[in-house]
Amino acid sequence: MIDKSSLSLKEALSQIKDGSTIMIGGFGTAGQPAELIDGLIELGIKDLVIVNNNAGNGDYGLAKLLKAGAVRKIICSFPRQSDSWVFDELYRAGKIELELVPQGNLACRIQAAGMGLGPIYTPTGFGTLLAEGKPTMNYEGKDYVLENPIKADFALIKASKGDRWGNLVYRKSARNFGPIMAMAADVTIAQVSEVVELGALDPEHIITPGIFVQHVVQVKPAQ
Repeated sequence: MIDKSSLSLKEALSQIKDGSTIMIGGFGTAGQPAELIDGLIELGIKDLVIVNNNAGNGDYGLAKLLKAGAVRKIICSFPRQSDSWVFDELYRAGKIELELVPQGNLACRIQAAGMGLGPIYTPTGFGTLLAEGKPTMNYEGKDYVLENPIKADFALIKASKGDRWGNLVYRKSARNFGPIMAMAADVTIAQVSEVVELGALDPEHIITPGIFVQHVVQVKPAQ
C-alpha cells in the first residue's frame, strides 16, 4: 500500500543533510511552507543553498532560516524589499551569497530541470551583468543568453489538501512556484492543511500528481 504521509515534521525532514540544495515554495509569504522551515531550523541543518522567489519577509519563515545562519547561498529574483532586513544585514556583512535571477528565468530554469531538459536560451538578461561569461546566440535576429536548469535535492512546498499518494491541490495564489518545484527536486516534501481519503480530490483539480511527491505532512492551520 502506498502511503506517503508522515506523522511529524521531523520525520518528513529527517533525510535533509547539511549542504543540501532546497527549493522553497511561496511568493512572499503566500504559499510559503513556514512550518517546514521551522522544522529545518529545529534540526540545526546548515550550509544550505536555497531557491526561492525572494529572500524572506520580516523575521518570518524563510527570513527566520536566514537569521539562524543555516543558508550559505540563495538563488532568487527579488532579494530586497522594505522588510528584507535579515537578508540585507547578512549580505552586507558578506555572510551569504546571492545568485540573482530574473523571475521569468527562475521559473523557466526550474521548469527545464523538472522536464529533464538541458540549458535553455532566453532573451531576458542578454547584454546585462547577469549574462557575463555565459554563452549567447542570435536566433532569427534576436539575441539570447544560455541559462542552466535549476535542480534541487529537496523541495519544500505548501498545498491546501493532499492524499496519501501525494496528490495535491492548492488554494488560489498560494499555488505559485510549488508545482514546478515539486517536479525539479529529487525529493518533495509537502505540508498540507488536510490529508483526505483517496478519491476525495477531484482529478480535474489535482495540480501536482503524487508521482512528484515523496512525503506529505499535515499541518493544522493556526486558530
